[in-house]
Amino acid sequence: MSDAQSPKLLAGGNPQIPKGDGDAPVQAYIDAMPGWKGTIARRLDELIVYLVPDVRKAVRWNSPFYGIEGRGWFASCHAFTWYVKVTFLNGALLVPEPPGSGKDPDSRWVDIGEDQFDDAQMAVWIEQSAALDGWHGF
Repeated sequence: MSDAQSPKLLAGGNPQIPKGDGDAPVQAYIDAMPGWKGTIARRLDELIVYLVPDVRKAVRWNSPFYGIEGRGWFASCHAFTWYVKVTFLNGALLVPEPPGSGKDPDSRWVDIGEDQFDDAQMAVWIEQSAALDGWHGF
């Protein structure tokens, strides 16, 4: 993408990508992420595609979402200044639970800094989360 076509980077390096369904908007988001954040998002995307071959993808609220048709969305990611946040929308049911939690009683997340991607743990969470019913919010 040329600079004239590059998405605007919002706070923390989060790309401003139009809402869209399918792989193309997710890849546009990942391609626009700066430096190591893009590397983490690409590893996450590749791991999800490998472990969940029938994954459904979309971009909403400047974040890639991953789900299963008819079963809901199970994960999303978002770039922040010092980390990439990977949210499991049904994360309260995962073992072990991802460490981050907030007002939503179902979601849990992990903040991944540079050189902190744990392929083995992420694979466990992805497989568990994709096997459960997910969020049907959009």
